[in-house]
Amino acid sequence: MMAAILVGIPLSAVEAIAPSVTWLHIGPVALLLPAAILFLRRWPISNAAATCIAGFVLLHLFAAHWTYSLVPYEDWLGFVGWDALIQLLSFDRNMFDRLVHFAFGVLAVIPFAELAIRYGSLSHRKAAIGSVMFVLAIGGLYEIFEWLLTIGLSPEEAGAYNGEQGDIFDSQKDMAIAALGALLALPWLRRHLKKG
Repeated sequence: MMAAILVGIPLSAVEAIAPSVTWLHIGPVALLLPAAILFLRRWPISNAAATCIAGFVLLHLFAAHWTYSLVPYEDWLGFVGWDALIQLLSFDRNMFDRLVHFAFGVLAVIPFAELAIRYGSLSHRKAAIGSVMFVLAIGGLYEIFEWLLTIGLSPEEAGAYNGEQGDIFDSQKDMAIAALGALLALPWLRRHLKKG
């Protein structure tokens, strides 16, 4: 999984739509990868939890190539003949960033709960509640980070990085969709914890 992420970092940058903004997305991943290796050696997690983390990071790297709001998913759906789905989903904005926020909510639950149970001695119930709170906290911190980042970027770069696409409530909607993902993942978490 680490090798896939290591390969995904430069692939995300190759012929990226907005290279300066793409590096803002993939730079932290490249810097945190060595720390993640050390962290996982010290505090190992299950394959399921590691897959969740790797899956989210790879999705993030994939979206970073197009700066999130330009991922051409409608073109891809049309190419495979899913025109009816495109019409059904005819949004007035590119929704790929919302998909990634939702995926974060879904995929963060198992790793957080595992760490909270194994190394924080929380009960299953408290770890489940904590995982939803974690998603909300990280979502809020990330939206604050995006806001602070816009102070130092040009309006074009800020728009490309943040992907708000003219929606003044983009931050709130991103956090809400991540929270929904976390809540919907709780039954999956319960099954996972029963196995372990």
